[in-house]
Amino acid sequence: MAINEEQVKHVAKLAKLSFSDDELTGFTDQLGKIIDMVEQLSEADTEGVPFTSNVIDTVNVMREDVATEGWSRDELMKNVPESEDGFIKVPAIIDNGEAGA
Repeated sequence: MAINEEQVKHVAKLAKLSFSDDELTGFTDQLGKIIDMVEQLSEADTEGVPFTSNVIDTVNVMREDVATEGWSRDELMKNVPESEDGFIKVPAIIDNGEAGA
């Protein structure tokens, strides 16, 4: 499947990326090669090959979930640069509904 520069521009726009003309030509070529490799994989005969989700036989080792006593608030607040009413005070990152730069 061939991919053209207009398709690469469209994908770049969706990803909020911009490319120079040279980069656009290079990425078009690279994406075309990637698509060709993926299409080549579809030609491989996988009939009778079991699904592989992990190549290593691993088993999760789970510990019992036991509640333990936590740290005291006073001890934790010793390391906080600024607090207010018993809570950690942090700088605002959202102003008027917009993310800060």
